[in-house]
Amino acid sequence: MTDARPQFGEYATPEEQDRRAGRDLVTPPPAGVVAAATEPAIAAPQAGAAAEVADRGRNRPIGRAVTLALLAYGLVNVIMTVVAYGDVPRLMNQSMKLIGVEGEFTNFEAGKTWGMIASIVLILGWTVTAALSVLQLRRRRSTWWIPLVGAVVTTIAASLCLSVPMFADPAFIAYMDTVRGG
Repeated sequence: MTDARPQFGEYATPEEQDRRAGRDLVTPPPAGVVAAATEPAIAAPQAGAAAEVADRGRNRPIGRAVTLALLAYGLVNVIMTVVAYGDVPRLMNQSMKLIGVEGEFTNFEAGKTWGMIASIVLILGWTVTAALSVLQLRRRRSTWWIPLVGAVVTTIAASLCLSVPMFADPAFIAYMDTVRGG
């Protein structure tokens, strides 16, 4: 059978337990005083953190201006480059002269196709960069670096697209054979 009697201290209040244990009696303050004393301590850090987050974006007007200026410059650059990619043979002939390749670019079909692909890559790259920048601007975060990274990544991708028709051009292949000693 189980003992139905309460165990020692089971029904004792915290004050009774303290008195029996020989501890000093500390009377708790009334409930309203406790809540008033603890609320400012809890609310103050939250208000400070919210103010810090709100101020974080307001304190970067130069960063916002730089981001918008870089996006505008990038847009103009993309438009001008897409126009230039419309005439890939002329662009390839200029590039081949700079390198020192004798002869002219004759891989017209591949140049046209890969010029179109490079144009699409540039347009998509700028669009993604602008979208990420605007998203971060709305979150009031630092954004000046996004257009720079976007420009580097997009330029490398477009350059790789244009290298395909150049590396397949007979004049460029002949030049590479002479450079390699073949």
